Amino acid sequence: MSPATLRDFTLARVGLGRVGNSLPTRELLDFQLAHARARDAVHAKLDSASLALELERKGFKSLLVRSAAPDRATYLRRPDLGRRLGESFVVAGSGCDAVFVIADGLSALAIHRHAIPLLERVLPQFGESPIVIVEQGRVAIGDEIGAAFQAELSVVLIGERPGLSSPDSLGIYLTWHPKPGLTDADRNCISNIHGEGLSYEAAAHKLVFLMNESRRRKLSGVQLREGTLLKKDQHELHP
Repeated sequence: MSPATLRDFTLARVGLGRVGNSLPTRELLDFQLAHARARDAVHAKLDSASLALELERKGFKSLLVRSAAPDRATYLRRPDLGRRLGESFVVAGSGCDAVFVIADGLSALAIHRHAIPLLERVLPQFGESPIVIVEQGRVAIGDEIGAAFQAELSVVLIGERPGLSSPDSLGIYLTWHPKPGLTDADRNCISNIHGEGLSYEAAAHKLVFLMNESRRRKLSGVQLREGTLLKKDQHELHP
């Protein structure tokens, strides 16, 4: 398969050609532009107020919190601060099926573009689930938030680390019985949600499936793998 043909199937930089000992000018400029977009995505600040307003317009109420990272520069240097809330908060009432957490992560752009369209396809199936917007948040901050709500499940929507072909990729992390101290092995991840990646419909379908299976089996993470679940279900139907 020729490099030109390969480029029809991937956004990866393959078959770029050469001019002397360097890349063609157009490819070099495209690379520099992609790098600038990725860098801007990492440093961009989440406009939490406009996000909350847009959620309200769609009929969803939200709560705004901040991590222990006081600013973006500190957040990038100290990942541990992004995993903790800046201050504890008390939730009125206790116990819910799921809490949805929206965190900027490493791409606020991904949140602004994709979080609400995805939630619109998922939230109607889960009633009045609380939504929490987190500024300067990492994945694990969903554990502390989930514990505060005494939620069975936490679902964290977060901006993923930008790549040179996707500065706006969204990820989802699902955790059963969230509480501080859990690791990534306790979560399920759905990644690469953006215009050229996983569609909203496919991501929503996979998330709802995993949420339902997590509640049915009372677990998440490495023990809740989609392929394993399908094999187990087939065995239960045809022992």
